Amino acid sequence: MTPEPEQSAGGRADQLIELARAQGFARVGVCDAAPSEYAEQLRAWLAGGRQGSMAYLERNTQIRTKPGELLEGTRSFLIVADQYATRNDPPDPRPEPKQEAGRARGRIARYARGRDYHKLMKKRLHALCERAREMYPDAAFRAFVDTAPVPERELAARAAIGWTGKHTLIIHPRLGSYLLLGGVATTLELAEPETQKPIDDHCGSCSRCIDACPTDAITPYSVDASRCISYLTIERRARIDPAFYLRIGDWIFGCDICQEVCPHNSPRPPSVGAGQANEAYAPVRDGFDLLEVLAWDEQARRDAFRGASLKRATLAMIRRNAAIAAGNALANADLPELRARLEAIGADAGEDEMVRQTALDVLASLGA
Repeated sequence: MTPEPEQSAGGRADQLIELARAQGFARVGVCDAAPSEYAEQLRAWLAGGRQGSMAYLERNTQIRTKPGELLEGTRSFLIVADQYATRNDPPDPRPEPKQEAGRARGRIARYARGRDYHKLMKKRLHALCERAREMYPDAAFRAFVDTAPVPERELAARAAIGWTGKHTLIIHPRLGSYLLLGGVATTLELAEPETQKPIDDHCGSCSRCIDACPTDAITPYSVDASRCISYLTIERRARIDPAFYLRIGDWIFGCDICQEVCPHNSPRPPSVGAGQANEAYAPVRDGFDLLEVLAWDEQARRDAFRGASLKRATLAMIRRNAAIAAGNALANADLPELRARLEAIGADAGEDEMVRQTALDVLASLGA
């Protein structure tokens, strides 16, 4: 399958796309390595502090705005998308504390309910790169998922994976937005196949994601990360402003609200189809018992998070989040054991200070 030296850029693209599809990716496309069209917007977003405490976003700005510099001599990108859920999946039930058992649960975002996508995608992309190097020994290839400083959503839009929605996530008109992005930078020149057609923005005048965001984090095509529930529960390492507690609801890791309300994630008839989620992402859990999380030690956290995309939340962070969700559960139901657990945390001088203070804030909001 070694190509002829004079093979066209289109032929090379077709071969790499075929390799990616063989790895089971839901969507595949190619694009050039041109500089980002949103460099000025990124700089203004960072200057406005909308990244919150994510200081790492301020590093490698050169690559974030000129993705071709990720790999020396990059000429093209192969972009892939994995589907982790479908628009026809049943919605989450409305959170209702189980008063008869005195228990309440905290939800986690859909992408984190199955196996760790970083490992799953990287393994397949590395395998793709190895095969590509055999086919093109004079070319270089570098795989990435979402830890490399490249504007993967912009690249995905340019590679016709979908369009960038008002909530800033990639949306495919048939598959919706439950997609994970990755890709390969290469020194090969790849031409867009004739079948790869740009996908127009279909958000139109819709503002459902903006209106539904509990923390008002979304403006059209931009997110103030410092207000986003996903940022607050996954990225923020310090105390969370109590003003956000009620709005966080029962989320303890991430948030899906802007995707849940999106019309492009609404159910479709079987005759039309909504794609098929990679079975590796089949949900193992949709959340955790709050009483249990509040009692976790480091080993319990590791056991609960093993094999999942949850490790970014430290023990203190996930217990902080559970305390906030517990307060919201207690505001709607009498759960004596859960209240007692918060009181014990608040009274424990040896407790992690962030968790202890969060418990005290929650109890104060409940009038305790």
